[in-house]
Amino acid sequence: MGLFSFIKEAGEKLFGASEAKAATPEELKKEVAKHGLKVDGLDIAVSGDTVKVSGKTLSTEEAEKVILALGNTVGVAAVDDALIVEQEAPKATMYTVVKGDTLWKIAESHYGKGNGAKHTVIFEANRPMLTHPDKIYPGQVLRIPPIS
Repeated sequence: MGLFSFIKEAGEKLFGASEAKAATPEELKKEVAKHGLKVDGLDIAVSGDTVKVSGKTLSTEEAEKVILALGNTVGVAAVDDALIVEQEAPKATMYTVVKGDTLWKIAESHYGKGNGAKHTVIFEANRPMLTHPDKIYPGQVLRIPPIS
């Protein structure tokens, strides 16, 4: 899919990570597993603040969630995606949360005025990384799936 940018000062702090560098590949693999994301042959390489991920996922959605799980950790400025996807689907838009954002506000800006109730679509698209609709933070990157 390519290279995805993140704010390396924002996100979950993993063991061994700092704002200067990402966590070890082993810790990042634990982060992917913690969210129950499935990747056959998962391989993660770290070079400073860039993480390269490869392996095979079942869907575009699963691949995007793996990228977000890795990128939304302290010390990661970019995720180089080399994942192979079995069932391609339309890609989601990646959105970086800014101060004052809510899922409702994000839904209205992406899906149109009066569509704030579609915030549940965004919440579900970012589970299991999001555990509550009110727990988003500036710098976090979210998947905004297309509405069919």
